[in-house]
Order: sequence, then C-alpha cells, then structure tokens
Amino acid sequence: MGLLNKIKKDFQAIKAKDPAFKGGIELFYAYPGIWALVFYRISNAIYKKGFKKLARFIMAINQFITNIDIHPGATIGENVFIDHGIGVVIGETAIVGNNVTIYQGVTLGGVSLNPGKRHPTIEDDVIIGAGAKILGNITIGKGSKIGANSVVVKDVPPFSTVVGIPGKVIKRKDYSPLAHNKLPDIEKELFEYLMDRIKVLEEAIINNDKHIIEKDEEIEKKYRDYIEALKKK
Repeated sequence: MGLLNKIKKDFQAIKAKDPAFKGGIELFYAYPGIWALVFYRISNAIYKKGFKKLARFIMAINQFITNIDIHPGATIGENVFIDHGIGVVIGETAIVGNNVTIYQGVTLGGVSLNPGKRHPTIEDDVIIGAGAKILGNITIGKGSKIGANSVVVKDVPPFSTVVGIPGKVIKRKDYSPLAHNKLPDIEKELFEYLMDRIKVLEEAIINNDKHIIEKDEEIEKKYRDYIEALKKK
C-alpha cells in the first residue's frame, strides 16, 4: 500500500474510533496523534531508503510540535489511532499492528542496550490505556486490552486484559473498545478481603456471633478469587 493511502487510512481511523470527532477542521488543531503519524509515515519511508539522519530530524520536528516521540525505524500498521497522544513514546524496533488504539502517555520502550529487537510487538486490535508502559521485546496478543497506568514486562496472550504494576493478565469474556477504565482491580479486591475479615472477627468477639463460619467462608471465596486472578498468565 502506498504512502498516501496509509495516511488516508490514519485519518479515517479518527472518524471511526472517536465519538468526539465533529468535523474535518478539528483535525488541524485537536488531534496531535494524527499529525505524529503523518510525520512518521514520511520519515519512515525516508528511513527505509537509508537517509536515517534526515528521518530522525523530521521526527525531532514532530516531537517539538506534537509532544509525541516515534522513532522513524518503528513499524506501525494501518488504522492506528493515537488518541490525545501527548507523551506517547514508540521505540525503534517496536511493531504496532493494525487497528490499534493508543492513549496518551503510553510508552513502548526497551529494557536492553543490546542491538536487535528490544521493543514490544503489539498485535492487531489492541487497546492500550493512558499512561501504560510496555517494556522489552514482548508480544501483546491480538485483541488484548492494557489497563491505564499498567506496566507490562511479559508476553500477553490474545484477547486478555492486563492491569497493575507489574501487569497481571486476567482473562475476560466481554470486549468493549472503550472499557479500558472498567478493569478488575485486584489490589482493591485484596484490601476489601482484609477489611471484611477484620469486621467478621470483631463481630465474633464482641457479639459472640454464631454465624461466623458462614461469613468466613463467604470472604474466603473473595480471597480465592484474588489468588486465581494472580495465577492467570
């Protein structure tokens, strides 16, 4: 596919994915992500022809204008939508598939100083929530969702949801493109379990509660669910 067709698809992705989009004029002042992709498409074509310094210079101009840092050597597929975009960083050997949505503050970074593949591979239809950090030569499987502010350092299977620091993989059956703010909070579940257990013990001591075993079994289920969530990879 030619350069102009790729850029055209980038513009079309905004209309398809952003319900806030009201008209073409907004593209010039409200969507730094699309302009970062335009700069990237041009610089990537130049980079592949061997003019690497020129390509880096073009992306330096882009970074100054959009506050989005994309290495011209990265590989980015079609229909990619960088929403808001401020603070997004995409490294040199990162691979981003088709129909991927990236929110502001996302980093696709490396953890190795050795040459070669050192940045993540993001497969098709992935959604990466605001502030998420995906680090190293790992793969995020097709259709997965990365929760806001998660830090992911291990491979993620297809159609999974990741939350937490470090990121934990939790299988989900439902799939909603804009539900990256409605993810299970396993730290909250543990806190609630501890509070419930304290309450049961206090009531048993003060009131000589005869139903403590039933209540204890109920909150133990919460704890088992929490442990199972941690074990899912």
